Amino acid sequence: MRQPLLRRAAVTTAALGLALSATPAVAQDQHASSYTNLPVRVTVTVQGPDGLLFQGKVFTWGHDVTTATGGTHKCDGTNGGAHASKVPTPTAALDHAAKWNGFSWDGTWYPSFDDFTVDTVKAVSGGGSAYWNIAVNGTPTPVGGCQFEIGNGDQVSFVWTSF
Repeated sequence: MRQPLLRRAAVTTAALGLALSATPAVAQDQHASSYTNLPVRVTVTVQGPDGLLFQGKVFTWGHDVTTATGGTHKCDGTNGGAHASKVPTPTAALDHAAKWNGFSWDGTWYPSFDDFTVDTVKAVSGGGSAYWNIAVNGTPTPVGGCQFEIGNGDQVSFVWTSF
């Protein structure tokens, strides 16, 4: 009678051990995508048609952004249902960089995208033949600048791009 109980306990312990050994990988994946709006330090680079307009490190987090053209709207990663919780975003980083370094930027708000487009930075406009491309760590963002999550150490760039 005692031996089956010990065997059952050993099987249960082994099963629990296997389940727990798989949990860290799942927990790590969930942690990586658990989304936090804690401030992150990123490098923001703004490259215009005639050269570098700004480059510097900024602390940023997702927040409400106000532009002259677009008004005030959230820019915290929850835009368009991209994330369940607030996160730091590229456009929020540009907004903080501008506020803390004395330059301006403007953007149009598009309700259908629940996001801003960046129209001008330091009075340099994309205009009808160019736009401000947003990239993180050298890769263009697949979603808007208020929807993409950035993290500590990321390289966030806004590059004037003609088409």
